[in-house]
Amino acid sequence: MSKGIFYLIFKDLKAAKERDPAARSLLEVIFTYSGFHSLCFHRVCHLLWNFKLKFIARFISNISRIITSVEIHPAAIIAEGFFIDHGAGLVIGETAVIGKNVTIYQQATLGGISPSIDSASQRNSKRHPTLGDNVIVGSGAQILGPIHIGNNSRIGANAVVIRDVPENMTYVGVPARKLESSINKECFEAYGISKGKIDDPNKKSILALFEELHNLHLKVKILESKLSDSENKKERFELKLKKEKAVKSKESRGK
Repeated sequence: MSKGIFYLIFKDLKAAKERDPAARSLLEVIFTYSGFHSLCFHRVCHLLWNFKLKFIARFISNISRIITSVEIHPAAIIAEGFFIDHGAGLVIGETAVIGKNVTIYQQATLGGISPSIDSASQRNSKRHPTLGDNVIVGSGAQILGPIHIGNNSRIGANAVVIRDVPENMTYVGVPARKLESSINKECFEAYGISKGKIDDPNKKSILALFEELHNLHLKVKILESKLSDSENKKERFELKLKKEKAVKSKESRGK
């Protein structure tokens, strides 16, 4: 078990060095990265939690939160290669599961949406998200509920995700929507940001309304033009009748 902890910590250390361009050495990560420190605390707390020493695990976890400003529940399951960049304000709930080589930025939340009413019935139930391998969660993102984020997916900064996200997709916005992007999902993208076109249903609806309004405006213009032509023809016809009547009236007087 101890060998497993040291292996996980080493993989976390390497992940920080590989994914953060500001990290110049492993030694720098060890002594100056609060995200790495919080992970070291969590690895120990998770071990204590599995040994049924839950109060001690929660106590050490709380000390870690005070020191690092990162709150990770001891029961959360975190695989190898996890990288917390900056980390301040990050919250990971009790039943959260995080896959391999995941990156999460500051102020993100892997939380639940169940109300506090009748909380006893919610104990030992899945309430928090599951993240697949190679997922990136941008700063301020809120991933809520027992949903699943697929492998290689990206969650943009400040996105609010309340539904499952498929593999190899990028989701952004509030609520989070799919981003149509041709970027290779195997590459690392800081803050979960990708270049692409947002598949926004609200925007599509508004654009469709504008297009319909434009078409209606054109139809009204055409009808107005036809009506104007009709009125002009009517006026010309009436004028012609008046002229004919005037000519006939003169002719009758001449006789």
